[in-house]
Amino acid sequence: MTQYSRITGTGSYLPPKRVTNEDLAAQLAADGIETSDQWIVERTGIRARHFAEPDVTSSDLALHAARGALEAAGRKPSDIDLIIVATSTPDMVFPSSAAILQHKLGIAGCPAFDVQAVCSGFVYALTVADAMIRTGSASKALVVGAEVFSRILDFKDRTTCVLFGDGAGAVVLEASDTPGILATDLHADGKHVGILCVPGSVSGGKVLGDPLLKMDGQAVFKLAVGVLEQSARATLEKAGRTEADIDWLIPHQANLRIMQGTAKKLKLPLEKLVVTVDQHGNTSAASIPLALDAAVRKGQVRKGDTVLLEGVGGGFTWGAVLLDF
Repeated sequence: MTQYSRITGTGSYLPPKRVTNEDLAAQLAADGIETSDQWIVERTGIRARHFAEPDVTSSDLALHAARGALEAAGRKPSDIDLIIVATSTPDMVFPSSAAILQHKLGIAGCPAFDVQAVCSGFVYALTVADAMIRTGSASKALVVGAEVFSRILDFKDRTTCVLFGDGAGAVVLEASDTPGILATDLHADGKHVGILCVPGSVSGGKVLGDPLLKMDGQAVFKLAVGVLEQSARATLEKAGRTEADIDWLIPHQANLRIMQGTAKKLKLPLEKLVVTVDQHGNTSAASIPLALDAAVRKGQVRKGDTVLLEGVGGGFTWGAVLLDF
């Protein structure tokens, strides 16, 4: 009998501190950096984001999201036999945030590890979990995207610091006799490493290089629209589906113009595009599961709907997952 995997529960969490564009503009103005709500909205579609308090880690956010997904799936932490956390802002160099999350959930023994593909991280992690379930290595996986990007922002660079926020999203992925995840498609091209990166490292008790995010926005925009369309079409072809079969497009929530551009290239009406970037900002690996959970809880995404998830991030990485919810 062929083994498949299906999402049985979703969850998400945003730290309580909500920062509007006006709040951020006032903060930057104190340091002589000019921006405005209009400037940010026109370029990105972002109106607000959430920032975690200094003592809150990615695994803390992940724990809240995981509990929501477990509750939605009707599962206990002890039912989980695989934990994958997608993050670029782990709690520490090692161990993994997944191992720390495992301990916070009060369980032990199952494999737990992080995946680092920046904003494509959740798509990568979901693909890995699907493969492990299909091969019988796991039966009930907890897949989480969690980020505290506010820790790596340069608040003297208005072109990047206005974009990002903190949060976490999670799904429970379970073995099934009927297809849930239909097809996946992952890629990377390291020659573009310089257009989006945090070029610092830890050595000898010091940070070497620059520990803050750097981005060539125009280069990222140009590359993102093209590769997202290619990956979407490749995933549909693998699944034997067409654009007309897509009920909902849930892309990485980076920039509203990129998201709308991708929808138009796939000939999808904008009504089928799930948008949370306006209230969440870019939460990197957390953005897709955050948006998925929001759409599920609002009654947009329903059981049986066909959903296309896709992400693009530093590395340069990109990919897509097509699934029946």
